[in-house]
Amino acid sequence: MSDEKTLKELEKQIERLEALNSKNGLDLNQEIDNLTEKLAQRKEATKEGLDDWDRVKLARHPDRPDSKDYINFLTDDFYPLSGDRLIGDDSALEGGLARYEGETIVVISQNKGGDAEQSQETNFGMLRSEGYRKARRLMNLGEKFGFPVLTLIDTPGAYPGKEAEELNIGGMIARSISTMVSLEVPTVAVVIGEGGSGGAIAIGAADRVIMLENSIYSVISPEGCAAILWNDRERADEAARALKLTAKHAKELGVIDEVIPEEDGAHEDFETVAANLKNSVSDHLKNLKDYDPETLLAKRREKYRSIGSFRKVVQKKKKK
Repeated sequence: MSDEKTLKELEKQIERLEALNSKNGLDLNQEIDNLTEKLAQRKEATKEGLDDWDRVKLARHPDRPDSKDYINFLTDDFYPLSGDRLIGDDSALEGGLARYEGETIVVISQNKGGDAEQSQETNFGMLRSEGYRKARRLMNLGEKFGFPVLTLIDTPGAYPGKEAEELNIGGMIARSISTMVSLEVPTVAVVIGEGGSGGAIAIGAADRVIMLENSIYSVISPEGCAAILWNDRERADEAARALKLTAKHAKELGVIDEVIPEEDGAHEDFETVAANLKNSVSDHLKNLKDYDPETLLAKRREKYRSIGSFRKVVQKKKKK
């Protein structure tokens, strides 16, 4: 975005002035202060001017931190576990055991890959049937040993290929959701980038759902929505506004529980965003540990049954 380029230029100017300051008797403090104030104003104006399509582009930013970055920051001693015990391993889903603030947890994350080759290997984060079977195995492992489950969501959706359909991808998504809502241990889900359709909900039906400010959560991608409604993928920006897929909208609609601010974007200040996320996850896990399994399940059911609204329509009988 042009605004992003302008902000980077201002930051470089400030860095150059700071490097020259106090050299050869120069006093550039006033100029530095003026530019710093201007930078802050531009950042605020840029943030306020972001529309829903801008948020989509930020959620997909090539430099945006991925699930591995958050696993490394949030946890210690991550020990990956592979395979679904039936078909094989899906590299689009990474999970295992880790230490979180001294306690063992199960981590389940969607992996888009890094470079072009890795992205092709992971289908750009689109899980196959074996990926969701693997997720269920990890969820059940957490329940068996009483470990809380933390999931990191970043996918445009489940893999839509023919082989996925042949292996009952829809059924596996449904079973993954069913397993997650039935767990008798605390669960926290975080949308760190894209939260696309059932592919995201399959590991997102948690006690607490958190979104980063510039992430998105939607039943379909803007491009897919535009293609279905108007037969024109170029109207994706219009579809994005209609879908109400931003973190702000999701919070207002009661779909999620908290939004983590990003300020300049997670790709610009990862450590601040990750630290704020860690504090949030810690608070939620601490709160959830106070509930016994029966209460935990009751509150989880109440949470998901209360989302959305409906209107009962009484059909009038036709007169003879």
